[in-house]
Amino acid sequence: MKKILGICEEVSCVPNTNITSVLCNSGVYTRSDPFATSLTYVLSNLEAVTPSRKGYDYFNISPYPNAFAYGHAACNSTLQSADCTTCLGVAKQSMLTTCVSRIGARSVLYDCTIRYEQYPFDD
Repeated sequence: MKKILGICEEVSCVPNTNITSVLCNSGVYTRSDPFATSLTYVLSNLEAVTPSRKGYDYFNISPYPNAFAYGHAACNSTLQSADCTTCLGVAKQSMLTTCVSRIGARSVLYDCTIRYEQYPFDD
């Protein structure tokens, strides 16, 4: 059977990793900025934890108080955990390629989304 959001067989789906939008904050950071370390932590943690969370929906914050980074990731709940991981990897790569050194960005794909900011948010 085919599904609009992804291609499905009996039990598993292939994630639809087509990009719907990538948005970038206008502010920038440098490689030596402590925010770079916080961002690396947040994005790695989002990729690692979100696929193991019930409902594939996870918010986090970096543990480094000198430059906090806040993050959120979510996947279509019909995906398998490995497919959520795949989708988030594509979303992260498209976001980082489009929004180089930005203090905030969001990548929305059909089956997943990932976002980070320098301030707390909920969406």
